[in-house]
Amino acid sequence: MNRIVIIAFLLISSFGFSQSAYELFDKGNELYKTGKYQEAIEVYEQISDLEVQSDEVYFNLGNSYYKLNMVGPSIYNFEKALKINPTNEDAQINLEFANKLALDAIEVLPKTVFQKFSDAVIYKLPYETWAVLAIVFSFLGALLFLLYHFSYSSGKKILFFNTSLLSAILLVIATTFAFKAYSFEENTTMAIVFEKETEIKNAPTFNSDTIFELHEGTKVQVLDAIDDWKKIKLADGKIGWIVGENIKEI
Repeated sequence: MNRIVIIAFLLISSFGFSQSAYELFDKGNELYKTGKYQEAIEVYEQISDLEVQSDEVYFNLGNSYYKLNMVGPSIYNFEKALKINPTNEDAQINLEFANKLALDAIEVLPKTVFQKFSDAVIYKLPYETWAVLAIVFSFLGALLFLLYHFSYSSGKKILFFNTSLLSAILLVIATTFAFKAYSFEENTTMAIVFEKETEIKNAPTFNSDTIFELHEGTKVQVLDAIDDWKKIKLADGKIGWIVGENIKEI
């Protein structure tokens, strides 16, 4: 958990950082290295306010909050980093460390083979990446088909035909995965509990029965909203209502 991301300017620029965002990022890194974690958080948050979408910024925020033993914000920012870049292995590792500080031990319901495949493959990449792959396979398939059409050698014709057919298959797969990943992202809202301890009700009113309690850092799925209440679902299938301000959507 001592790792803090320090990136060269050219690499940061590839994330769409402005000069001011880069300067803030560099300043935040310096504060983190000297143990001024709260000050580093304030600087990193300024980058977030600039609407810069970088998994490295949220990763550094997660590390800073972790150093201050702030479980909810730490988990939230690691989750934000992974939402932007699901392949960020450092964020995944540090998220596992942070999750160990959460008090609620939620037993995940068993998943089907298809659900496991979706988590491990389809949702492992953003839908934009699958869309780019689909475009690449479409151009590659068209090029290979043209090479097949204009080739005179029977051996080359067989090679270009088979590879163009493979590209077409990969195009269909990438397109399907892109739509599924997009649908999942658009229709699934996850959130992190920020309150130290909060009661979960069986209805969106304060005088309704409390069915269980949750603590800071627990990840929930938001199903619905009524006034100031959010209907949530846990990984173990439990459903209830929580005051909206007690959670923060990822």
